[in-house]
This record gives sequence, structure tokens and C-alpha cells, in this order.
Amino acid sequence: MDPAAVLALFDRDLREHARPDGPDSVVERVGPVVRQVSSAHGWNGVVWSALDGTTADAAIAAQIAHFDGLGLEFEWKLYGHDRPVDLGRRLRDAGFTAEPEETVMIAEAAALDLDVLPPAGVRLVPVTDAAGAELVAEVHRAAFGGDGTRVRHQLLAQLATGEDTVAAVVALTDDGVPVSAARMELVPGTRFAGLWGGGTVEGWRSRGIYRALVAHRARLAVDRGYRYLQVDAMSTSRPVLERLGFEPLTTTTPYVHTP
Repeated sequence: MDPAAVLALFDRDLREHARPDGPDSVVERVGPVVRQVSSAHGWNGVVWSALDGTTADAAIAAQIAHFDGLGLEFEWKLYGHDRPVDLGRRLRDAGFTAEPEETVMIAEAAALDLDVLPPAGVRLVPVTDAAGAELVAEVHRAAFGGDGTRVRHQLLAQLATGEDTVAAVVALTDDGVPVSAARMELVPGTRFAGLWGGGTVEGWRSRGIYRALVAHRARLAVDRGYRYLQVDAMSTSRPVLERLGFEPLTTTTPYVHTP
């Protein structure tokens, strides 16, 4: 894999020409900025920009005015190779709060070790309905905190379309207790499938469940003809992904602005 070429393809297909991530979302290009506008339950934010030192501050102010006018919190998803180089400082000066940095990691799906099974006493179950979405939200609450409302709403909206754009899975114990969950977002017309929301509740970590969830989704991606898997990895999951064969290409930091 040529990291520079794949990163350029990632920027073009998933950012500059981004597609809405749900039926209640729209993607808009306003000058040098591409943003998604959704409901309060969806994801709102800037996914791509082509700025320099003379245009950045005005573009930031315009996005604040737009989302404030809608009464929506939004995220400026800043990547490590975005310009200008001081864009993060400019966002902080404008009132954004930086959340923890993540590493953008990409792998060729077919090149991964896909013969990985969950540990004994755990089975992987596809999520296809509201009951499954509630299990995913339950795992999200236990693993990450929060109430899981946004995760459940987004997943239900994607499933309701009937389109093959999302594949979610939950790991259940033999007693039916949800201990881990994850989803994969498929982007039609591109070669990328994104792995999102992988989380395992405390007490079940370090048993190979996360690795099994990655392999499960990778098999689905290969079956559907997608070449690359992309993950925004936290520091806890990066070592596992590197052992599986994912390569770090850049970083991403969510900058959040609340009206």
C-alpha cells in the first residue's frame, strides 16, 4: 500500500466529496468548506476544507454563524495534514474545545488475518432491528459513558433506509449479555469502509473480542467489494490494529463548538 496515494484518495473520496451518513443529513459545499448538517441527534460538522492563512479565520467565523443559527453543536474534524498548520490554534481561539487526538489507520481488507474468532463463551450477532440497536447503545453506555441516544438514533436511521450502507454487530455472552459492539459504514462509489464505535465493557477487555469484531467486519467488506478499511483509532486500540496490519496515515482531532 502506498500511504501517500491512499491518503490522497481518502481525502478526495471521504472528505472533499463526502456523502451524508444518514437519511436526515445533507452535505453542503460552501466555498472552501465541506460540512454535514443533520438533526440534533445526528453528526454535524466540517469534514474538509481548503484554507490558508488569509482565509481560515473568515471560514471559521462563517461556520460558527451557520451552526449557531441552527442552534446546533458541531465538530470541526481537523486532520494532521490540514492547512494552515495553525488551524487548530485558530479554532481554539474561536471558542472550540479540542477532544483527544486519534490516529487515522488504513489497511487493505483482504490482506488482514480474517480467520479470527471470538473467545469461548462469546458469539457475534448481526444487528438488524431496534432491539439490536438498543444492545449497541447499551454497550456504548457501559464502554464510553453517555446515554447512547445518538448512537442508537443514527443506527436505526441507517437501518431504516434498507440500503447496504451499515453493518453493525454485537458480541453476546452465552447468557445473552452484550459485552462489545461495533459498526461498519460502507460508502458507495468508493473503495473505503469505515470501522466505527468499537467498544468493549470493562471486565471483557483484552480477551480478543475487539480483534474478532475487526476481522468480522473486514470479511463483510471484502464480500461487498471494498478494498480499504479505515479507523479513527484511540490510543487503546491502535496497538491491536497495528498488529492486524493497519498503517497510521495521519491524525484527526475533533474540535467541538457549542452554541
